[in-house]
Amino acid sequence: EEVSMGAESQIVSLDCAESDLSGQLCGKFSNLKIAVVLLCRDLHITELECSFTLDGSRYMVSGVALQLDEAATYLCANKWGSCRFPAAFGRLELPEEAAIHELDGRTGASLKFTLLNRHGRVWTLIAGGGASVVYADTICEYGFAKELANYGEYSGDPPEQFVYEYAKTILGVMTSVPEPKGKILLIGGGVANFTDVASTFKGIIKALKQFGPALKACETSVWVRRGGPNYSEGLTLMKRACEDIGIPAKVYGPEAHLTSIVRDALVSAPGMAKPLPELPPPSVKLPLAGGTSQKTSGSGGIVKFEASTQAIVYGLQTKAIQRMLDFDTLCSRRLPSVAAVVNPVGEAAFEKFMFGSSDVLVPVYTKLADAVARHGKQAQVLINFASFRSVYEATKEALEFSDTITTHAIIAEGVPEALTRRLHLEAGRKGVSIIGPATVGGIMPGRFRIGNAGGAVENLMLAKLYRPGSVGYTTKSGGMSNELNNIVALNTDGVREGIAIGGDRWPGTRFIDVLLRFEKDPDIKMMVLLGEVGGSEEYLVADAIADGRITKPVVAWCCGTAAEAFDYAVQFGHAGARARGGDETAGAKNCALAKAGAHVPRSFDEYGDLIAKVYKALVDGGVIVPAKEPDAPTLPEDFDVLKKRGVVRKRANFVSSISDDRGAEPTYAGVPISEIAADETLGVGGTIALLWFRRRLPQYVSKFIELCMITTADHGPCVSGAHNTIVAARAGKDLVSSLISGLATIGPRFGGALDDAARMFRFAF
Repeated sequence: EEVSMGAESQIVSLDCAESDLSGQLCGKFSNLKIAVVLLCRDLHITELECSFTLDGSRYMVSGVALQLDEAATYLCANKWGSCRFPAAFGRLELPEEAAIHELDGRTGASLKFTLLNRHGRVWTLIAGGGASVVYADTICEYGFAKELANYGEYSGDPPEQFVYEYAKTILGVMTSVPEPKGKILLIGGGVANFTDVASTFKGIIKALKQFGPALKACETSVWVRRGGPNYSEGLTLMKRACEDIGIPAKVYGPEAHLTSIVRDALVSAPGMAKPLPELPPPSVKLPLAGGTSQKTSGSGGIVKFEASTQAIVYGLQTKAIQRMLDFDTLCSRRLPSVAAVVNPVGEAAFEKFMFGSSDVLVPVYTKLADAVARHGKQAQVLINFASFRSVYEATKEALEFSDTITTHAIIAEGVPEALTRRLHLEAGRKGVSIIGPATVGGIMPGRFRIGNAGGAVENLMLAKLYRPGSVGYTTKSGGMSNELNNIVALNTDGVREGIAIGGDRWPGTRFIDVLLRFEKDPDIKMMVLLGEVGGSEEYLVADAIADGRITKPVVAWCCGTAAEAFDYAVQFGHAGARARGGDETAGAKNCALAKAGAHVPRSFDEYGDLIAKVYKALVDGGVIVPAKEPDAPTLPEDFDVLKKRGVVRKRANFVSSISDDRGAEPTYAGVPISEIAADETLGVGGTIALLWFRRRLPQYVSKFIELCMITTADHGPCVSGAHNTIVAARAGKDLVSSLISGLATIGPRFGGALDDAARMFRFAF
């Protein structure tokens, strides 16, 4: 931390104890400045500027500007009081934005909407935070910044009903103002990780049909681009729906570049944007024979991922583990990539997964120390799925095993900046590399997969991630890493290694660390960098290119150029995606990278084309010799996947006519659970009436049910035992049988208010 006053400044160590702090600052700063540093630490203030006036012997604060770390709310809410964080675009929410905000709060997915210009002609329904930035950039780069009507995104596989509500709100605003020149609706997105494209498109289609006449009145044209699970079905449904409504539509799949619909939409009509001139061929410096690349056991602290690399997974994330094992199968690995699982809130056991078409048992431990003791010789990687509240302590514990676990991947988003920096400081001292926080992980085709990186099996096959290519890429965005897999596969021989460093302001592994790692890998012939607005990581890369530490071709682009079209600071999706000065803008960083010698396109729209031209130059120069394409592997499919496609069927094991959890939210007797929670008159008795009698009962009946519960409540250590004894006795059983019925149900997991009810009962006896 830097503390400065006028020309004087002092660097204070992050892990400096309070007792040592005054010693470090002694002689330069008064106790006042020391107190300010301690205050910043205590309140998780990330930036502070304050001015003082001297009133006799007392300091008076005359002005303060500070920034709180919103991620530390769970630590400092009581200390902060009732402070309100500003909206991302620097103004109060409009009614439509508030409606989406409320909708977002009711789902675990992400739904965001900011209205920029109610009279704008270009409207967007974009899937994915990173993709939403790229689309906004490209629209502005074609000269339509003043016509961009909204900014936002939906992601995280939201239910169909929520997507409908989201799209309905946006289309309602869009069609409220007529436009004689016509309006453009871009329904875009990258290659989805796991979001069911067909399902989300059904929600959008429902809204399109509702606003069909209004869309026709506005002379709307629809442009669609999407990839990911069930994308083909989704695109077919979307095209058919637009034909039924009677509005023109163009539909593209992942074979088209991400922003191709922007170019085609904006240059298709007379008086619209002009297409960019033909991209000139890049001047690619071919590496010298022999080169400087050499085989290493790892670089930047990150292990060298091989087909034998194994990991310990922190947190019982069964879906992520199964996806890692499915990737192992596609890559023909003989050994599962997951050696063990640590589940601190469960109990030691074995968890069954599928490895190919066979079952495999993965040991589950309650303590990391036990997992390291048993598997530390094989597992050097820790994939940490701990929550943002607990990941700091979990990582501190894991750093104690730095001689064994040398690479961490922290998946959690929203880790307070101060805690993140302390973890990085400690990891650096111990020679441990941390990827993240807020990372999706990384993909090493043919060898290893970190967590959910790469997305669904369809994506792995589409981008041919089951075998290595010649390109190494790095990005901050997890969603855009999936799109990069697709872009690289479309324009080169594929990915050799891809690492998402995470979108937080202080990543553990930086762009420069990853690219220097790629520089040392002789199997990586070219590099691809996708940066973003905010921070200064890209300048370190530019310096390394300029001074010769990076010699391999780098194709680079920084997203967020649209932020320069606004006259106020814009916070995009990631915690670090905000320019805090002119040199942190995306445009400034793109210029610096180009000046240093990186290959930088004029727009993200040319990103794929430039990658293809650089790759071709390396092939023509003999640097890359494309290998023969192997046969695509196959993966046994699960029954649930086949059932969803309608290929197989199976009778249900049981059918419930009382509750239903198949829709956007559970229902009791057809009543949504949100409505039940909001109805103060319903109460517990009324809820039980819905479950037992499948209808609302008069309030006096509900009160009677609650009275019965109150009078029969038992808070002793053997509740279920007492209940079973009563039931058996009322059923006509004899005294001994009734007593045994109750005693037999007492156990650690089913015995009343306390887990150890049986042990307590024995001691009491």
